[in-house]
Amino acid sequence: MKKAIYWIFILSILGSLAACNQFPFSAPTPAPKATIEPSVTSAPTATPEPTATVEPAATETETATATPSYPPEGYGPTGFPEEVNPLTGLKVEDPNLLDRRPILIKVENLPRKDRPQYGLSKADIVYEYYTEQGSTRFSALYYGQDAEQVMPIRSARFIDMNFIRMYKSIFVFGSAYYLLYDRLFSSDFSKRLIIEYRDACPAVCRFDPGGKNFLYADTAALQNYIAQRGIDNSRQNLDGMFFKLESPEGGQPAEQVFTRFSGAVYNRWDYDPVSGKYLRFAETENDLSGDNPQYAQLTDELTKQPIAADNVVVIFARHSKIDPRADVEVLDVAMLGAGPAYIARDGQLYQVQWSRMGEDQVLTLVDENGNPFPFKPGQTWVEVMALNSLFQQDGNAATFRFVSDW
Repeated sequence: MKKAIYWIFILSILGSLAACNQFPFSAPTPAPKATIEPSVTSAPTATPEPTATVEPAATETETATATPSYPPEGYGPTGFPEEVNPLTGLKVEDPNLLDRRPILIKVENLPRKDRPQYGLSKADIVYEYYTEQGSTRFSALYYGQDAEQVMPIRSARFIDMNFIRMYKSIFVFGSAYYLLYDRLFSSDFSKRLIIEYRDACPAVCRFDPGGKNFLYADTAALQNYIAQRGIDNSRQNLDGMFFKLESPEGGQPAEQVFTRFSGAVYNRWDYDPVSGKYLRFAETENDLSGDNPQYAQLTDELTKQPIAADNVVVIFARHSKIDPRADVEVLDVAMLGAGPAYIARDGQLYQVQWSRMGEDQVLTLVDENGNPFPFKPGQTWVEVMALNSLFQQDGNAATFRFVSDW
């Protein structure tokens, strides 16, 4: 009975928002067709090297990868076996890895000269979101496996407070805007914050490839540092996500997914049927007009493997300004409640809803009836769009264009 009331509550919220015309997926506004040029939707001619495919074992070190032995009923959203990672739906090589908190690390996306980043392919979940002045950054979550170098680490944003609470995580970051810094260190999770300290290495260190002086974290070495600081690092309840190997019905073809945050930051995900993953291509030049996008395939400098995701999720959430100055963009993002979303998996795109009904609950997906919607077992990338953002389906390509709320 409580479960029924819970989903009725979710659906009532969704209905109210839709009535206020805040759900672009219910009546998506077509984006200008110039966002999808023939040279882009075909083979990636702007890519300097041929697209690298990914063998299923290349980026998965968890033992129970997507195999025919995967239980047909799937895993989750509750009752995960002790050895199954609730953030990927995969069994881990070492179940002891799950007897700890996840580690959230802030990673930069610009300037382009600092790409490729280190360690992103080893994260369970990566969030990309708008920061300011057309830029984006990543918040990468590590749990089921470790990464010896995650970098370049940069400063926090207000949106990160959502992720810290969702995953009860340790948070590693470089610095923060003074209002956010105060809020972080006055929060109930302040003891789980890790910034650069003189005695933090080898957990958090400086690395100087080519004079770049990167700040990086070693997630395995962080375990000793966390213990030394007396941080509660016990296993947390991370229930909420639902995983099934079989593709759901009702999807639309999506061999490519474009997410454009600005003329300076835009990316493309190409579906690779051999590995069953989406391969990421990042912009190499500004494209202010939207008529001449230039891409290159993104790799992980740590593993030398292509960045590949089993799920590419796009969510729409309310963005608001924190700083009233007209020429300053300091934003917060409302990620509590429910809202419109899409998920691309197995070459198909599905219209769904994101849901997070409590601050300590992980973000998950539900269908139009409020039932859990299945992620594909493996890594998930989440692209966070503003509520006013636009969606367009053009053949086998889906395009999402960021449009500000403020």
